[in-house]
Amino acid sequence: MRNSPISSEMFTENRQRFTRLLADNSMAIFTSAEKMPRNGDQFFPYRQQSDFFYLTGIQTEKASLLLYPSCPNPTFREVLFIEIFDEQKAIWDGIQLDNNKAKEISGIKQIMPANQFEAVLQEVMNYTSGVYLNNNEYIKFFSDIADKQSHLIQFFKQKYPLHAYHRAAPLLEQLRTVKSKQEIELIQTACDITGKAFDRLLKFPLPGKLEYEAQAEIDHEFTIRKANGHGYLPIVAGGKNACVLHYIDNNCELVAGDLLLLDFGAEYANYSADLSRTIPVNGKFTTRQKQCYEAVLRVFNKAKQLYKPGITIDQINKETWKYMEAEMIDLGLFTAEEVTKQSPEKPLFRNYLMHGVAHHIGLDVHDVGSKFEPLKPGMVITCEPGIYIREEKIGIRIENDILITEAEPIDLMAHIPVEVDEIEKMME
Repeated sequence: MRNSPISSEMFTENRQRFTRLLADNSMAIFTSAEKMPRNGDQFFPYRQQSDFFYLTGIQTEKASLLLYPSCPNPTFREVLFIEIFDEQKAIWDGIQLDNNKAKEISGIKQIMPANQFEAVLQEVMNYTSGVYLNNNEYIKFFSDIADKQSHLIQFFKQKYPLHAYHRAAPLLEQLRTVKSKQEIELIQTACDITGKAFDRLLKFPLPGKLEYEAQAEIDHEFTIRKANGHGYLPIVAGGKNACVLHYIDNNCELVAGDLLLLDFGAEYANYSADLSRTIPVNGKFTTRQKQCYEAVLRVFNKAKQLYKPGITIDQINKETWKYMEAEMIDLGLFTAEEVTKQSPEKPLFRNYLMHGVAHHIGLDVHDVGSKFEPLKPGMVITCEPGIYIREEKIGIRIENDILITEAEPIDLMAHIPVEVDEIEKMME
């Protein structure tokens, strides 16, 4: 990882908070992410499973974590299992994680070789009343590939079928949605790097370039500022492509007179930022583009004020959609009379804004957290209204990351240009 070291206290506190939520005489088992094969003899760049990182800070594969705070054998109350040192692997791949480094990173005192994992299980499974196992429970994610967590669940149920099993995911969601001071600092760093990349792009001559050339400017800035890459596949969408919500091809020519919608965020120490901006390819908004942009900007500024403890993301969505509906009427997309006659199942604004305007952000760009859960201080939520007028080749989205506090919300991206005059001046 390129980031500056993170204090092990953060991971120690995360484990302590998690174990306090466990049922009496229960234990929890977590596993690291596996390497994902790319093709031939290649793997995709490794990225640690978010919950495992949250609890350990460890970035390597073939690692496991055992948490059993009431284990009668004190040796096994908190154990990190890591891969045994392999001299040949070290020659080819570089320095491996050793026990001392694992202790320094995680704050876990008991480090054991991975090949002793099943032997330790054989003992502790005789003591415990229940086992918490983890799985990806994000409600909109579906994968045809079973990951290492799924395999671990099957292993436990086959080898120890008479034990009671519990879900770790709801407990971790409860913890991860409210960020600690250290986590907020890491997210802020990711936001700052993202802002620097946007500043760089504003100075890059866009007309006639390809979308991926614009992306390359972002990639460059991320690399020199210690980001470990993008938090998600970036959207660099010119003209009509901006009306494709998850456009990621990024391979078309940028045409003077069109808009360029950007949706990208740096990942720093596994924490992600999420920024959206829309800029004129030639540096100047047309009258109609400015009209539409400022409509979205008004909604963005108004919606941010909703971000206070007690409200839910579901409520934010509904209120912000109302704001956008009023702006769409003013833009001439439909009339107030037509709204009174619309189908409740197919409201007219949905033709021009098809997505929600808020989600949790943290270790994942779409971080854990329910849209029906009231917001609490320490949560970081996106604010991203937009408008997509396909017949006019206008796609506009504005998005910042907002910290919920006891008082007013704090915009972690307030320093990143968003006003028309700011953008046009920087593009001169």
